Amino acid sequence: MESTAPNVGYACINLSLQADKITTNRGMIRKTFMARGIAYASELALKNVTDLLKIVDWNLANGFRIFRMSSDMFPWASEYKLAELPDFPEIRAILEAIGTRPIRLTIHPGPFNHLAGQGSVLDNTIKDLEYQSELFDLMGLTPSHWNKINIHVGGTYGDKEATLIRFAQNFGLLSENLRARLTVENDDRVSLYTVADLVPLSETIGAPIVFDYFHHSLNPGLQTEQEAFMAAYNTWDVRPVFHFSDSRQHNEDTTARREAHADWIYSPVNTYGKEVDIMYESKMKELSLLRLRGVEVTV
Repeated sequence: MESTAPNVGYACINLSLQADKITTNRGMIRKTFMARGIAYASELALKNVTDLLKIVDWNLANGFRIFRMSSDMFPWASEYKLAELPDFPEIRAILEAIGTRPIRLTIHPGPFNHLAGQGSVLDNTIKDLEYQSELFDLMGLTPSHWNKINIHVGGTYGDKEATLIRFAQNFGLLSENLRARLTVENDDRVSLYTVADLVPLSETIGAPIVFDYFHHSLNPGLQTEQEAFMAAYNTWDVRPVFHFSDSRQHNEDTTARREAHADWIYSPVNTYGKEVDIMYESKMKELSLLRLRGVEVTV
């Protein structure tokens, strides 16, 4: 496994830069896309990747060496090939520049991706995941779990075991580069998948398990946190990326949903003596991590 210093990071949005309208999730509704087409999608995508470079450089300047990119940088990406964008040469050059930066980049595509699905659901999932993998290809990043594309298995379709088998079968439909990047994550609902549920799947397809501490607290199955942590840790071939957040219900708002993430970080992370990169999923993004360092932040 990788043995360099573990990193901490946050997901998708930099609140410090967002005040200056630096963001990577510019998009549009379908009606606008139908009216303005691929030229406008290209314009927005170029602005998004330009700002991604700014966010990456801000992260490096402030000591954050892991970052989860937005999975929505290319509006309506399912409707065109990236190379068809009018601004593609400039977009590609910026992505190549991002790929040279000493930062670990990851993606967590949306919950509509169901690799265990069938028909159009499966077709759309494969299309979206392949597009995410192509971004890493354009950055020049070697296909591996270092730059993970992380998903949940999704629903159980009334039969958890059969769903996991179908997921493994459909995994074989993915490109080699995508298969080399894909990871799976434990869920926060007791009707879905614990770490223990995912271990046989991981052993079958070689996709590591991303351990989410908060999800485990809500859906532990029969494992302690340490047992689940180690089970997930042992599935990795590079230093893992695990997710951490605290409960909003327990720390900030008793009326919040049990699955809601807190704005800030309240608890220390126990990595059980292992080297693990931590993706914090607090709502205050980089501000919560700066506060952990003792930096005074204004909100």
